[in-house]
Amino acid sequence: MSERTEDDGPAADGGTAETFETNSRPRWVRRTLISLGALALVLALVIGTGLWFVSNRYGGNIARVGNVFAELDEDSRPAPASPADQPEATADPVTFLLVGSDTRAEVAPGDLPDARSDAIMLARFAGDREHAQVISLPRDSWVDIPGYGKNKINAAYALGGPTLLIQTIEQLTGVRIDHYAAIDFAGLIQVTDDLGGVDVVVAETTSNGPYTFTAGINHLDGDQARWYVGQRYDLPGGDFDRVKRQQNYLRAMFTKLFSQQVFTSPGKLDSTLLSVTNAVAVDAALGNGDLLSLAYSLRGLTPADVEFLTAPVLGTGTEGAASVVYLDQTAGERMWGYLQTDSLGQNADEFSEEALPDAPR
Repeated sequence: MSERTEDDGPAADGGTAETFETNSRPRWVRRTLISLGALALVLALVIGTGLWFVSNRYGGNIARVGNVFAELDEDSRPAPASPADQPEATADPVTFLLVGSDTRAEVAPGDLPDARSDAIMLARFAGDREHAQVISLPRDSWVDIPGYGKNKINAAYALGGPTLLIQTIEQLTGVRIDHYAAIDFAGLIQVTDDLGGVDVVVAETTSNGPYTFTAGINHLDGDQARWYVGQRYDLPGGDFDRVKRQQNYLRAMFTKLFSQQVFTSPGKLDSTLLSVTNAVAVDAALGNGDLLSLAYSLRGLTPADVEFLTAPVLGTGTEGAASVVYLDQTAGERMWGYLQTDSLGQNADEFSEEALPDAPR
């Protein structure tokens, strides 16, 4: 007797070949779905493990500062940035307060020498995630520090740490700060060496310490970059020029970091990212997953999309024995207002005098 096949005609139970095929299909579909499910599970595990590795290798390398926002009175804080008629926005704007020091003192992660900051910047990542602005506040800006009266803005850090500095800047600008980050400029110097040096353009020849920075393009290694960023004396604009040098150095470093050579060399990229993350401390509320999510949302951002500005100033003067910087309240209110509506990028031309030039001194 031959074996029955699907084409043998009526089955013994009175069914047909069509009935046999219909009954067998679920088993085939089931086997296929099980195979696909297993493959999906494997892929999910591989991707999840990769994300965990990336998140912990780099995010876990970033030091955490305590909850710097815990003691702030939420009722008196500015409202979150509210984008005005921007259909291209894909997320909420994010504002960081960046503080750092270019001194040579050894400090613990997240701390600053003498509890004062040489660099104070607001960094805004726009809601479209394709534009960013970095605004420097001169460290000698004469401002009102809540509970302490008038003083230099960097004194807020000495008097009350990151929390009071955040409160002072939010009161000054009306811009809500979402996250806090402390940058160790000494650590970024290591990044410079990892990158094989960076190129900065200098407008006029100057000297600081053992180095001379000639007018034009200067290729700086880590130690040269430290002296370049730290120079204040013998610069016509004093601290104002130093602020521009800080920005110019960051711009040069970002440009080199995003260059094709770095991203096509996994080993070089890994060592560079480890150096970068080792030079930064963030508030404890910003977890590794949050950092990874933010980094991914900014994957299309390039150095050309980042604008560097300085808060508008009226001039300098003295308060007692201290040399101070007087901020321009009228122009400042316009700048901060644009930040509140996440529209500073579209209106940056109004602040051409405050923008970082191609070749700062």
